[in-house]
Amino acid sequence: MIEVFITKQSDKRLLVDALAATEMPYKVKITKGGTRSLQQNRYLWGVCYPTIIERGSLDGWRNSDLHEYFLGEHFGWETLEGMGRKRVIPVHRSSTLSKMEFVDYVAFIQQKAAEMGIVIPDPNCEA
Repeated sequence: MIEVFITKQSDKRLLVDALAATEMPYKVKITKGGTRSLQQNRYLWGVCYPTIIERGSLDGWRNSDLHEYFLGEHFGWETLEGMGRKRVIPVHRSSTLSKMEFVDYVAFIQQKAAEMGIVIPDPNCEA
């Protein structure tokens, strides 16, 4: 059995092309990928955000501040209006991401941190 995670439209096209090229019978089962794991979530909150705050000299910033910021920067912002004010919130939350989408989100954070001169170690790597 081959298990494939597809997160982008281009990946879907590659899968269809590969299936069309095979001459053996196959069975395809499509399921929604599971949401991010607890280990992935611990890495985000326990390694990524604290590293950025510490090495970026972000006095007064908390993990939750960075979380909102990066969600909005990665997925886009939605503007809400009420009580005479406007505020922006991220379009997506990380709790609903698949495991592969979460990997892409963390890679985005690592790239943004690198642009600030901050290296965030990959999971299971020693700094």
